[in-house]
Amino acid sequence: MSTLLYLHGFNSSPQSIKAQEMQAYLQQKRPDIQFICPQLAVTPADAWTQIATICEALVEADEPFGVAGSSLGGFLATRVAETYGVRAVVINPAVNPHWLLKDYLGEQLNPYTQQRYLLTEQHIQVLRELRVNTPSCMDRIWLLQQQGDEVLDYREALEYYRFARVCIQKGGDHSFIGFHHYCAQIIRFLQL
Repeated sequence: MSTLLYLHGFNSSPQSIKAQEMQAYLQQKRPDIQFICPQLAVTPADAWTQIATICEALVEADEPFGVAGSSLGGFLATRVAETYGVRAVVINPAVNPHWLLKDYLGEQLNPYTQQRYLLTEQHIQVLRELRVNTPSCMDRIWLLQQQGDEVLDYREALEYYRFARVCIQKGGDHSFIGFHHYCAQIIRFLQL
């Protein structure tokens, strides 16, 4: 059985609209594909440990897998593609979260889980260390980007992923409006 690992964004959860749409698509059209979408830990180090543990288990079981991620999840999906040699789809990805999240230092509340926590400089440093600075995996990545993203500057993603497959749309927003139209194409790209 092949697996799709879906990574949600900052202060999000498996209950996000895109995660739910992808899971529903797989249940209806591709029940042969296992869907894994963990509730990621709030700290980057713990989140990466969770992701790496899942990936290592899939590698150990010799199960084919691909990864998709949105926003901060796209940043982490790029790391998965680079580390494990798999294909990745990144949706309105955060390219430099160590810059972006500096504006969010301090107390945070995840609106899905109601978990409160502190975002610290140490967390920013871990994100800096997790960044793939010179990626060799761009031939295995598909960027889905909407120019109307109100949270992230889409031009950063276009520059960073310039050697990847790119789908850029005018309008939209950070949630990536119309994501459900891409579910089948995502599975085909991931070769699952």
